[in-house]
Amino acid sequence: MNISHDWLERFVPHGRTAEQVRDLLTAHVATVEGFEPLRADLAPFVVGRVVESERIPDTKLSFNKVDDGSGALLEVVCGAPNVAVGAKYPFARTGTTMPAGLVIEKRKIRGFTSNGMLCSARELGLGEDHDGILALETDADPGTPLLDVLPLGDVRLVVDVLPNRPDLLSHRGVAREVAALTGVPLRLPAEVASLPAFPGKPATGAQEARVPGLRVTIEDGEGCPQYGAAVIAGVTVGPSPAWLRAAVEAVGGRSINNVVDATNYLLHGFGQPVHAFDAAKLAGDAIIVRRARAGETLRTLDGVDRKLGTEMLVIADAERATALAGVMGGEASEVTAATTRVVLEVATFEPRRTRTTRRAAGLSTDASYRFERGVDEAALGELLALGAALLASVAGGRVEHLLHVGAPRPDPAPVTLRPSRVGHLLGDAVPVGEIRAALESIGFRVEASGDALRCAPPSWRHDVAREVDLIEEVARLRGFDRLPDVLQGARPGTVPDHPLWTAYRRVRDLAVASGLMEVRPLPFAAGGQGHALVRVRNPLGEDEPFLRTSVLDTLARRAEYNLNRMQGDVRLFEVGTTFRAVPGALPHEEHRLGVLVMGLRRPPHFSEPEPPAWDAWDAKALAEHLSAAALPGRAIALEPAEAPLLWSIVVDGAPAGVVTRLALDAPVWARPAFGIELTLGVMPSAPPSRAAAGAPAPRAAVPRFRALPTTPAAVFDLALLVPDTIAAARVGEVLRDAGGTMLERCELFDEFRGGGVPAGHRSLAWRLTFRHPERTLRDKEIEGRRAQLLKTLESQLGVRPRTA
Repeated sequence: MNISHDWLERFVPHGRTAEQVRDLLTAHVATVEGFEPLRADLAPFVVGRVVESERIPDTKLSFNKVDDGSGALLEVVCGAPNVAVGAKYPFARTGTTMPAGLVIEKRKIRGFTSNGMLCSARELGLGEDHDGILALETDADPGTPLLDVLPLGDVRLVVDVLPNRPDLLSHRGVAREVAALTGVPLRLPAEVASLPAFPGKPATGAQEARVPGLRVTIEDGEGCPQYGAAVIAGVTVGPSPAWLRAAVEAVGGRSINNVVDATNYLLHGFGQPVHAFDAAKLAGDAIIVRRARAGETLRTLDGVDRKLGTEMLVIADAERATALAGVMGGEASEVTAATTRVVLEVATFEPRRTRTTRRAAGLSTDASYRFERGVDEAALGELLALGAALLASVAGGRVEHLLHVGAPRPDPAPVTLRPSRVGHLLGDAVPVGEIRAALESIGFRVEASGDALRCAPPSWRHDVAREVDLIEEVARLRGFDRLPDVLQGARPGTVPDHPLWTAYRRVRDLAVASGLMEVRPLPFAAGGQGHALVRVRNPLGEDEPFLRTSVLDTLARRAEYNLNRMQGDVRLFEVGTTFRAVPGALPHEEHRLGVLVMGLRRPPHFSEPEPPAWDAWDAKALAEHLSAAALPGRAIALEPAEAPLLWSIVVDGAPAGVVTRLALDAPVWARPAFGIELTLGVMPSAPPSRAAAGAPAPRAAVPRFRALPTTPAAVFDLALLVPDTIAAARVGEVLRDAGGTMLERCELFDEFRGGGVPAGHRSLAWRLTFRHPERTLRDKEIEGRRAQLLKTLESQLGVRPRTA
């Protein structure tokens, strides 16, 4: 949401700078993610003081010496008649770009060198006066930036409004929050506060209202709870007044004409989308809110012919549809320069119906964005009268009639708030008076009810339905920085963490320690030809309407995004969910670990300027470590797999993951990418009642304490001749089984092929660590262990020791 600081201050004269308002909103209301001075084009201009001035004979020009704060006087030729010695003016140095695009250059004029320019108001875009340069009444020193001397520019604040706070999609909504935080009363801006009130009463009706020249009927009351219309006659469509044009442009809009700009003023100022119809183009002098008819078409204001469906809500006249309700108007009833009589629509549309219409039409507008999130239904009557008066004021017409069909829905039920619960959740006791004052400052009606408070939300707050919502309001209005940062006493729980959560923590700790970076993308995919894909009924985007079947697919898109930006060293991991369609049942959902590595194995360092790149064996080693961390105590093996896979991760004899080389849309300079995907567990997909009736979930293994060893370890190495047909992992299994309980560690640390090694064999070196828990092992025991291990290896695998 774009918020104009000047416009905001007309609602609540807070007296704070734009920077202070930005910080206030970010701390208490919503994040301000953009801060855009609207006259940043004047940043290069400075205050210049004329030190000397003389007329150039036979011309209207003057030759001046100007102090611009640089320490040297600049020679400047000026054609303005009001140059005076000692006076200060806006000054553009050589190289400055004027608002109109002209670049100031050093040049000769009538034999005199001009090194800069003294500026008029029109040249700076500050007015139409071009008869003389703009004199500055200031004590600022020469060289002071012009923006520090004159409050020349508005500032646009870009507020990140979350979907649950549609009340912040307007200047009045944000002004309410500023008023509550500063204590300055909210008011109407001066440009609309003095507008004349409509002298009569609106024509009303539950489903229909009539006045001479117009009938309004609501046939679909579910889709349109209320519809207001104002008839303004004698309108002259033309340019907007300067204040209205400035307001529209301040929020990033484009001034079109006085009628359209007035509707945009209500949209951005008060959060109410409105639409203007040319009354002469409404067949039968009728406005009917109904569902579209099968086969009906409408050309919208963007010039596109749209085929309408019966699920869509439209505004129609007596003959045809003239607008998509809550989305966009139609060309047939568009206001043009010839329009003299306007019907102004101010309505409320049901959010889900608006979303259905918008999506069926493939449109998204400022109006639909607000209607989909909900507008203030109770304000319709106020804004109908205000909008009619505003349009009549700027377009020179008169308000003939107001019509109001339908009624706002009942207010939501009050929510009970316990002050004791506020203190419990926030960790800080908040006085009842402070709670009440905070909530009343943002429009809540608060009444005492015993030891609790009954709080009725205002009509514009659709997001408050629970006690915790009220507590959040109290916390943010007080300031999250006031929450205590001391851990309060707590009772330890007896419910263990879910096994999937503990597996995630173990995997995450190891992955981060290995130099990988965690990502948390959304689990959506573009789809493909597979039948196992699950389509989302209401996807965030039609380009990714399916739930993904693989975590690696998502990571591959992230890697391609980095490659497109010349970043080839990628080390990413994600723990997320995948989905597979099951006919007649909920999707099968798995919790998986995904890893993607490519490029350099670690960042360059002065100790290692050129680190090695990831290869398939690095990916295999990483998969072994992560699998062991994720599934402790399980039998894990990596078995060779058919291309394009490299290895299959087998857990307790069943496939549970893969190590693969990934095919990316990559440039030629990119190194190979390798992926790891491992299933950590299955999320239950059965309905809760059936899941509860099943067998209880296995208890997670409880870690046991083991004291640090107090006896010395005995370490020795074994160099073995191993046939190429026997995997090193199999040798390790035999060593661990034969080593007994005193074998503490068994590590493979070397592989050799070459002289002295028979063909079809390789030399593998293992380091074994033995330790007795109570005493030191004797040399004779160690030799006996070595002999027993070699005997077992030879009998089971045919592996012999390598001799010198």
